[in-house]
Amino acid sequence: MFTITANTRRAKPEDAGAISRVHEASWKHAYAGLVPYAALARMISRRDVNWWANAIRKSTLILVVEMDGEIVGYVTLGPNRVSTFPHEGEIYEIYLRPEYQGVGLGAKLFADAKLELKRRSYKGVVVWVLSDNDHAIGFYQNAGGRAIANGSEHFDDKKLCKTAFAWD
Repeated sequence: MFTITANTRRAKPEDAGAISRVHEASWKHAYAGLVPYAALARMISRRDVNWWANAIRKSTLILVVEMDGEIVGYVTLGPNRVSTFPHEGEIYEIYLRPEYQGVGLGAKLFADAKLELKRRSYKGVVVWVLSDNDHAIGFYQNAGGRAIANGSEHFDDKKLCKTAFAWD
């Protein structure tokens, strides 16, 4: 028998390559068929290694989750961007490599992100998710989130609805 450990920590500039690979794999997995192909390809290509390294150097709050020293997921978080919501914190994105989904790492990373926002004195958390992303909707509902708002986003000429989930 052996033990596999999962560790969450703040991202460092040298993590940019691994985060970029997680981003590409997870976005292709999550959004293929939802977001138009050309728009998805552009969004992925913009977030290359240099983009991530620059974000980390500019103090973007990024946490990574490692399995036995290998980065398999990340979360970006900070202040809520919608001033009409009473929730002060926001999780902008949370992604795992597809082969690591469904084993509890997403729940761990999400809980650690909420704790980090609380540690920084943010009261409440909001997350936006595409309304057709059934997997993500289920994840946030199972995590106790409640839908508080709807919106939309355009990807090329396709309008996609999104839902905000919140935790007080």
